[in-house]
Amino acid sequence: MTAHSADVVILGGGSGGYAAALRSAELGKSVVLIEKDKVGGTCLHRGCIPTKALLHSAEIAENVRDAAKYGVGASFDGIDPAGVRAYREGIVAKKYKGLEGLIKARGITVVHGEGTLLADRTVAVGEDVYAGADVVLATGSYSRSLPGLEIGGRILTSEQALALEEVPQRVVILGGGVIGVEFASVWRSFGAEVTIVEALDHLAPNEDIALSKGLERAFRRRGIAYSLGVRFASATQTADAVTVTLENGTSYEADYLLVAVGRGPATAGLGFEEAGVQMERGFVLTDPELRTNVAHVWAVGDIVPGLQLAHRGFLQGIAAAERIAGLAPAVIPDAQVPRVTYCSPEVASVGVTEAAAVAEHGADSVVSYEYNLAGNGKSEIIGTGGLVKVVRLKDGPVLGVHLLGDRVGELITEGQLAVSWEAHPEDIAPLIHAHPTQSEALGEAFLALAGKPLHAL
Repeated sequence: MTAHSADVVILGGGSGGYAAALRSAELGKSVVLIEKDKVGGTCLHRGCIPTKALLHSAEIAENVRDAAKYGVGASFDGIDPAGVRAYREGIVAKKYKGLEGLIKARGITVVHGEGTLLADRTVAVGEDVYAGADVVLATGSYSRSLPGLEIGGRILTSEQALALEEVPQRVVILGGGVIGVEFASVWRSFGAEVTIVEALDHLAPNEDIALSKGLERAFRRRGIAYSLGVRFASATQTADAVTVTLENGTSYEADYLLVAVGRGPATAGLGFEEAGVQMERGFVLTDPELRTNVAHVWAVGDIVPGLQLAHRGFLQGIAAAERIAGLAPAVIPDAQVPRVTYCSPEVASVGVTEAAAVAEHGADSVVSYEYNLAGNGKSEIIGTGGLVKVVRLKDGPVLGVHLLGDRVGELITEGQLAVSWEAHPEDIAPLIHAHPTQSEALGEAFLALAGKPLHAL
């Protein structure tokens, strides 16, 4: 074996790993970044970026269909799967090239291969061993399935769904969370018949109930079908179709079944437990500052229990690098991490739901307000419905901000600031929201909670 050393050795080149690498190099550390595939990980190559490009193609399709409503002459002639794929892959390629340039400019050594964690802060890659004064584990996640449900043929994960070279006519989606509703939105815009199967009682079940119910109403209007509160039982496939059966005996036949039941931590077989790292259900356990129980071994991203979001991993990668360098960045709890689901309409939130706030503080101590986007000029102009919901502690700070509507993901940062800074609605109400923008809807909600509603009754 050939031995190498660096100040920081990072196992995994996704959002958390490359962020840790870039920040460590910026802070003067020598860095080795080990990645078995392409730097950028799932988010850049098989997740966030390609799926959002796909969603933008879907938005364009809807805009063309509705062009006459806006006084524009256009005809919708169908979807060109090869053209959609070329557009999507072009976006990914451009972002990948930019990331490669950044890594090269920072002097980071990239090692291509599958790494295994050994004792004494070393990582083996083939016949080479890389020793770090500190090691950051950032190996990401994989698409889960259910026991007995084999992926293959007409049963897909999101990665295989992205690679489809056709627009399916009929699709069943198992799971009504982020991945499920995003693909449902895309395929419906492309003309497919879509049915979502969700075992819990609502779509987007982790969101505030107002958003879940609003999304369900919007999906009904779009012709997206869904089954709620009944568990999946089985799936059988032939050369031409797949049949999905639920526990109540209901069955659906489709061209494909997309399995979108969440993602698991990609930690199996990488030597973590053998090296003494404390694990639970495949996740790496850390303290709030991302230290594992093994000295100078850190973990970031999807392998750390909590929200599995690229921007959370990115933030954690930066934080780990700064702590390694002796700095003291703030600990950002998951409740202060913004969450966006990019279906149409979009769902965006930060902080706690009203139900969670009531459970913690009591019903008499929690106040909420909902503002319908029907009263917002910009939302009317772009043709979206939806709502803004703000939850506050009575006579106290904002606890949660919850948004539903096209493009509302662009508004959630204001909500994050309000929640993170423990702002009171009275602090925000005097501030000016430009007209006409969708941000005015947030301003209206804060005005109402401050006791001086302008357009609300």
